[in-house]
Amino acid sequence: MDPIRQHINAMTRRHFFGRAAMGLGVPALASLFGDRAMAMPGSVPRNAIGGLPGLPHFAPKAKRAIYLFMAGAPSQMDMFDYKPKMDEWYDKDLPESIRKGQRLTTMTSGQSRFPIAPSKFKFAQHGKSGAWISELLPHTARMADDIAIIKTLHTEAINHDPAITYICTGAQLPGKASLGSWLSYGLGSENQNLPSFVVMTPSWTGRKEAQALYNRLWGSGFLPSKHQGVALRSAGDPVLYLSDPPGVSTATRRRMLDALSKMNHQLYEAVGDPETNARIAQYEMAFRMQASVPELADLSKEPKHILEMYGPDVHKPGTFAHSAILARRMAERGVRFTQIFHRGWDQHFNVGGDLPNQCRDIDQPSWALVQDLKQRGLLDETLVVWGGEFGRTVYSQGKLSRTNYGRDHHPRCFSVWLAGGGVRGGVMHGETDDFSYNITRDPVHIRDLNATILHQLGIHHDKFIYPFQGLDQRLTGVEAAFPVQNILA
Repeated sequence: MDPIRQHINAMTRRHFFGRAAMGLGVPALASLFGDRAMAMPGSVPRNAIGGLPGLPHFAPKAKRAIYLFMAGAPSQMDMFDYKPKMDEWYDKDLPESIRKGQRLTTMTSGQSRFPIAPSKFKFAQHGKSGAWISELLPHTARMADDIAIIKTLHTEAINHDPAITYICTGAQLPGKASLGSWLSYGLGSENQNLPSFVVMTPSWTGRKEAQALYNRLWGSGFLPSKHQGVALRSAGDPVLYLSDPPGVSTATRRRMLDALSKMNHQLYEAVGDPETNARIAQYEMAFRMQASVPELADLSKEPKHILEMYGPDVHKPGTFAHSAILARRMAERGVRFTQIFHRGWDQHFNVGGDLPNQCRDIDQPSWALVQDLKQRGLLDETLVVWGGEFGRTVYSQGKLSRTNYGRDHHPRCFSVWLAGGGVRGGVMHGETDDFSYNITRDPVHIRDLNATILHQLGIHHDKFIYPFQGLDQRLTGVEAAFPVQNILA
């Protein structure tokens, strides 16, 4: 539905006369021009269900996005940011000229010294680009020329919850809308039988203690609630109450929903709360999902060679591999935004033991997802993003040895990679110093990363706003943000 008409229809009589400035001109104009009302010059026609008139602002490179989020912060210098000179610095103190008074977490601020911990893992160059990638990621290394690696992402947040909230919603404090909700609100859906925003939280095999994930990370905040992410469960029904209870047929469920819809329409007529309409839409979506989600989750018709690409865990519901192949199936079916949160990357101790397990969880499935999309002709129109909320320190937290060490939180530089959706493969963006501590060239703030994602989906981040509490809310906030042009085709 056109949001202009939706807004007018949602107004009570008191609201209507109280806002007479809206008058009849706007809905009349909307009826005359349809989606062209309020469209920006240069915007392109949409085939989506829902979304805003005038979006996308320009021809998008990507129709959808898949975000592989490594919650807990992967160690960049053990995976992508090769620092061979640190071998000479083993167990020497981090120079103050490098730290520059940076604030530390309470977990290491009381240490008497900050001994350098070189990576124990071997690196090699891969692909035509010559990207340095750790031995922990042999499959990712095979697609070095398919991905763009940004080594200079940075953030102000130094603790997990505000950092994850920041990169997912554009603010460290809870309450803002998440990236997926923004995309659902602005671009709508390509499939009326599946949610436009789906979230999965698979299992992990690294450090068992992991930071909690709150559903506000995929919440809609101030946007209508129908745009919040729908979380697929790792066991049982993919969505709670997806199956009809014993004795309840589909026809009975349909009659019940029809009666409930009538009651909600009566409530809407009496109160005029737009969220009532959102509730009606959500019940209808839930009914359609009873057929679409089981079909989505059924891998029985997937060819054997495709399943083997993702590795043995693909047969285990709730694993990262299983989630990755579901993400590809969602891309085929037009899900706008899929986000997989893989926990357990918070290696304050035992990097030598936990990090290899975490990498095994995600390495082959991440590679398989990109290759699977590529061979189906979907990669060009699907943006894939891999990364966490911040990086790890070059100095050791706790006991240090040549074979094991810990690493604390480090927001001043960390690595992510992107593939598909108009991203140039084989690109390495930015440089950090010899300690992987400070950025020396081409910094990228997390606002810039979000601006890049929106840009590839055809959205000007600074023009994509939602008025709330007297402010024009943006995913990228009020400070300057710029798409990372160097990695774009």
